[in-house]
This record gives sequence, structure tokens and C-alpha cells, in this order.
Amino acid sequence: MRLVTVDSCPSGITLGKTIYNENGTVLLAAGTVLTDRLINGLKKYQIHTIYVEDEASEGIEIINTIPAELRNKAVNEITEGLNTIASIKQSPIRGLMKSERTIRTFQKIVKEIQGCLTENPTALNLLAATKVHENYVYSHCLNVAIYATQLGIENGLPIKKIEEIGLGAMLHDIGKLFVSRDILNKPGKLSNEEFEHVKTHSALGYELLKKIHEIPIPVAHCAYQHHERIDGKGYPRGLKGNEIHNYVKILSVVDVFDAVTSARVYRKPFLPHKGLELLYAGCGTQFENEQVQLFKKCIAIYPAGTTVQLNDGRVGIVSKYDFNAVGRPIVRIIKDEEQQNVKPYEIDLSTKQNLMFEIKEANAILQL
Repeated sequence: MRLVTVDSCPSGITLGKTIYNENGTVLLAAGTVLTDRLINGLKKYQIHTIYVEDEASEGIEIINTIPAELRNKAVNEITEGLNTIASIKQSPIRGLMKSERTIRTFQKIVKEIQGCLTENPTALNLLAATKVHENYVYSHCLNVAIYATQLGIENGLPIKKIEEIGLGAMLHDIGKLFVSRDILNKPGKLSNEEFEHVKTHSALGYELLKKIHEIPIPVAHCAYQHHERIDGKGYPRGLKGNEIHNYVKILSVVDVFDAVTSARVYRKPFLPHKGLELLYAGCGTQFENEQVQLFKKCIAIYPAGTTVQLNDGRVGIVSKYDFNAVGRPIVRIIKDEEQQNVKPYEIDLSTKQNLMFEIKEANAILQL
């Protein structure tokens, strides 16, 4: 199985991983032979990359970090739960009563996520979860909760703090439910007035969350501070350095990473290595260097199924990603230095330090 862009997908290729809608309903099942009509449908749904099965990638396994069943359940619970909490503004008493149950549900989901990550330690690859979302906020909150929980584990924090970070991540963008979706999904640059409107979501979320007795104040501050930056140039209060809560120093890293590696209606997603480059560019100004370094250990920078080209010209597919050899995967070579097809063989880049590589567009190896 390997990752390809939908734009490069030829008719007749077999879908490798099931695609779900935001309610967990199957849109296209693994094993479906893709036709031009189905490929055009994927483009309509703003799906930019998919996993496919072919001879070149036979036997390459793509592991779901979080089981599809848990992910589908979690997104549905987050969708319903965030809207329940948001209802406090219109119906304070009823909204608060229902929100208490919602927080308990969210805490249970965070525990399940933490359990999955602890029992199956592996580099995170959320590209493996192919799902269509009409509202980005809900899937983003889940992804950020998964990343934040893993980074909390990597920091060696006590379970209680890890679970609070996960809960804060799940709730951090609730204020965006009060921001116009037209503005959030605007394809062009926001006007100054529109950007000021978007910036209100941090304080709106905090004011809402601090009304709920079950939510610890540091969790509410995940909503309030997640756009603060250590150089003081963030918002809403321009906090800097140690004025920013430690939970948020974790959250801000994973929030930005998921934002840029997720598909939006107005742009295609970055691949993980490009998202990591952006984080490194912000080390010492936007993010704590320590947290970016730790996060690098948490993610599959070059996930299994990714097409790469070595500096000697050979082309291959990442077949395995070693959790202990960050950025140096095992690659299945399928083309030689002259771009001729070869009998596939594997090389371990962790033992070949002289070989460099880069991500290659998937359509370059479709004609095998």
C-alpha cells in the first residue's frame, strides 16, 4: 500500500484504505477499483491524498495509530459535545447541566486515546485516517488531542496532566463555533476586520469553559492561550516565555502542525516533513525548542507508503518507519538511477548515512 495524490490517480487502481464521512459512514471501501467518476468524486470532497494497493507496494502495511472505530466515535462525540457546550450562551442552566456530561464523555475518550498510544508505541501517522469532514474544527480538535497526548507522554508527565492536556486540546478551538464559517473557510487573505473577528475565538472559548465546574482552569487556558507565542507576538494577550502555561507550550506546537498538515477548502495539506520544517522555523520565537525536538520523535516524518527519491537517483517507497531512527526509514527501491524499473529490494537508510532523500510526487512512479 502507498500514498498517492488524487490528482495523479489513474483509473483502475485499487483503493487501499476505507474512506469515511464525518459521521463514520463508509464512502468508499478498501478494495474498491477506482473509476474516473469515483476519482472526480474524491476531488469534489476535497480529498487530496489516498492510499492505494498495487504491485510495487504489495505488503507495505499502513498502521492506524488510533483504530478507525475509536476515531469515528470520537469525532461524533466531539461534534455533539462542542455544540452542547456552545449552547451555554443561549441556555445557561440547561447548557451547563448537559455540558457536565459532555466533559465526562471527553475525559473518557482522552483516556482511550492515551491507552492506545501507551499500548502501541509507534510514530504517529494521522495521514492513515482517511475521513471527509465538512467542518474542519471537529477533526482538528481530535487530531490535536492525539498529538498533544503523545507529546505529553514523551515529556514524561504524570497521567493526570497528560489527560488534562488531552482534554484541553479537545476543547481548545471551541470558540471557533462563534466565528463565521465563511470567514474560517475563506480562500484568500483575511481582511484586518475579519482577522480581528477570528482572534476573538480564544477569549470566547475561555469564558465559556471556565463556567463549567468540571473543567480545571489550566484546561480552560488551553483555549485562551493556544495562539500565544514565546516571543510575546501571539494573541490575545501577548504573553511571553514563562507567562504561558506549560500545557500550552505543548499544545501550540501540535496545533500548528495539524493545521498545516490537514486539508482545507482553500489549500492542500503539507506532508509531515514540511510541517516539521515550519515548526523548526519557529523554534525560539513561536515555540519552545525542547517541545519541537520531542515532537519530532512522536511523528512519522516520512510515513510508510510515501514515495521518495534518493540523491543517487533511485526511487522507492517507504516500507517501514523505525521509531528509534527518526527521519531514516527503510525504503523499498523500485527504480534504479536511470529511472528504470527494477526487482524491488529494501535498504535501511539508518545504516546508509551517505544517502539523502526527498519526497517525490507519486505520479512519477505510477507507470510501473
